[in-house]
Amino acid sequence: MARITGNVVTLYDVARLAGVSTATVSRVVHGQDRVRDSTRTRVRQVIEELGYVPDGAAQSLSRRRKDVIGLVCVERRAKQYDIENMNLLFYDEILRGVEARIRDCTSWSLLITFLQAEQEGAYPRLQSLLGKVDGLLIAEGIIDSPLLARLGQRVPVVVIAGDPGERAADVVTSDNRSGSAALVTHLICDHDRQRLFYLDGPPGVSDARQRRLAFEEVLAAHPHCQLAGSYIGGFSVQSGEEAGAKLLAEYGEALPDALVCANDQMAIGVLQAFTRAGVRVPEDVAVVGFDDIYPGSLSHPPLTTVHQPMGLLGERACARLLDRIARPSLHPRVELLQTELVLRSSCGCPPGTQTRQPVKPLASVRPAPAAPGSPAAPGSPAARRGNGRARPAPGLPAPVLPATPR
Repeated sequence: MARITGNVVTLYDVARLAGVSTATVSRVVHGQDRVRDSTRTRVRQVIEELGYVPDGAAQSLSRRRKDVIGLVCVERRAKQYDIENMNLLFYDEILRGVEARIRDCTSWSLLITFLQAEQEGAYPRLQSLLGKVDGLLIAEGIIDSPLLARLGQRVPVVVIAGDPGERAADVVTSDNRSGSAALVTHLICDHDRQRLFYLDGPPGVSDARQRRLAFEEVLAAHPHCQLAGSYIGGFSVQSGEEAGAKLLAEYGEALPDALVCANDQMAIGVLQAFTRAGVRVPEDVAVVGFDDIYPGSLSHPPLTTVHQPMGLLGERACARLLDRIARPSLHPRVELLQTELVLRSSCGCPPGTQTRQPVKPLASVRPAPAAPGSPAAPGSPAARRGNGRARPAPGLPAPVLPATPR
């Protein structure tokens, strides 16, 4: 079949040469049903032979749609290390997931923008996007519920890694609470870590709140354990280094048994601070993170963490947004994605450990297995020994670092 030359190939040219109606060609182009397989194959062959390219602007006008999805990401200011690009690894995985969903939908394009986490006036910036997109994917709950409701009145909105309690928009997020609970329970029940320090994330981030909530629930379920202190970080390597340095200055040799970090970047920063100070991990103090970004597996020692399916977050959120664009009357819903406990050696597991355990949705917190009088029971020699780490005298309050703890 000869390619038409000298003029732009139109929908009518494809229909004429394929021997079908223009409506049938349109259904094939948009991937719709109600077309026989043999007819669909013939139309696609003609499209390829003629080099037909659908007119996106004309399609948008006819269907009153732009065929563009917006992805709003969060950028946090921090001193830039080479490793600090890990902040972008999260969004790289999210983006891959979104692209995986729209890859076969040739009509859809993606518009990406970044907002500063501390930026005021984010809503006007988002408003400027509304006329350019058919729907918005908003990451990490940077917009609060009332503003989400206002945005949702203009275009469909899905929040990635948002608050599971959100009712103003659809939310696709990892099961942070179950993952964090599994991680802390592992430290307490499998490694007898009883004095735990918590390195929190930004107060306004839902993931950080859910992980902290689970930490507190597990600690409350094990009365022989205690919160040694806490510090609010910024989800960055730099804030982890700062927290590690302040912890060393405050505690000296009387370090906690374990330091639980709300994400891997901060945990890697803590490891760097401890390495410079000659602190041994996990012999002197265990360190764990959350997210399972690749650099954590390369740290020394390799970082025990919780894997959240970042690519799947993007894919499922995009799928939900496309559903909502097609059916605006859908009720908002929350989708929780399963996490995995990733055991390496920074928690106290033997060197070379590389295991992954799916985390079941949290029903209840596993109680301490030790009975009164057993070696690991509160007050027993093993509990007092604490793997050689110094502990404050009973009854003394746990010191808190200068940053206001939550």
